[in-house]
Amino acid sequence: MPADIEGYREYVASRLDPLRRTAYLLCGDWHTADDLVSMALVRLLRHWRRVSAMDNPDAYVRRVLLRVWLDERRRPWRREAAWADVPDGAARSATDGAADRLTILALLAELPARRRAVLVLRYFCDLSVEETARELGCTTGTVKSQAARAIEALRGRLVGVPATHEGVRADG
Repeated sequence: MPADIEGYREYVASRLDPLRRTAYLLCGDWHTADDLVSMALVRLLRHWRRVSAMDNPDAYVRRVLLRVWLDERRRPWRREAAWADVPDGAARSATDGAADRLTILALLAELPARRRAVLVLRYFCDLSVEETARELGCTTGTVKSQAARAIEALRGRLVGVPATHEGVRADG
């Protein structure tokens, strides 16, 4: 057990919500996101004495979270696939962007893992190109090209998404 268990608890309490949101953006499912965060926090606890002395423990935790997510994606037989009946359309007001967010999240889920990770780290976690490259263990050129290709793919797919008007899809 780490000597500074109270420091670990304080760290986790202050970072839990951002970690959950990051995990959700990576995997697109809140239950899976909670599982990923739990696995990452167990790994963090194991190494807390060393991590707590680091200049940037957040970078370490993000990297662990990213690796846990990638490991889970590589092992589909370890996951349960839960399917529920999805309603034909979402009810929303004209000012509610929930359907737009769901569309973006669905499109984000279609991207290959590395491109999705680049977008989440760059634009959600607000990391620089250099920090993202360090997190992913690749070059800055790879981060730039993966981000450009991911954004291009999202734009291309958004063009094909039917327009919405006050929550009613054009096709339904």
